[in-house]
Amino acid sequence: MHPQLCQKMVLTAWLGGLGSALILCSLTLKLPKCGHREVDNFFCEMPALIKMACVHSKVMEIIVFSLGVIFLLVPLSLILISYVVITQAVMRIKSAARWSKVLNTCASHLTVVTLFYGTLIYMYMKPQNSSSQDEGKFLTLFYTIITPTLNPLIYTLRNKDVKRAVKRMLPVGKWSAKS
Repeated sequence: MHPQLCQKMVLTAWLGGLGSALILCSLTLKLPKCGHREVDNFFCEMPALIKMACVHSKVMEIIVFSLGVIFLLVPLSLILISYVVITQAVMRIKSAARWSKVLNTCASHLTVVTLFYGTLIYMYMKPQNSSSQDEGKFLTLFYTIITPTLNPLIYTLRNKDVKRAVKRMLPVGKWSAKS
């Protein structure tokens, strides 16, 4: 990849994230709040703050949905399109070993993509008043902690050296001998 293209992509990502955050934060903080309320979540996430408002803001819902399309559905579509191209290339491979290696690599990546994008799309691209607070907490926990924690496990446990190291560290034989 050409360094200038890389810089433009990074700049686009940073400015897009900063711009959307500024828009959403400023609009969310302007919503009227009913009395003294506490955020019933692990952190001040935008859907939790919107639910604290006294009014239902159709404008906020449209903005969140639009940004969800831009920042969630467009990248997910590009990932899925790339997998269609990969699948077409794999179909031309005659070797079964290469075929399974490519599919294993793709399967682990698609697992991570599904876990991450699935929870984010469910959280941000549905009407704000259609989910419970506990459901929001679970999804927040899932895509901020569980998915990033599973990500290295999903990728590294496929590595043969890592598998051997884990087998050496775990006394599997000791537990089965005592049972």
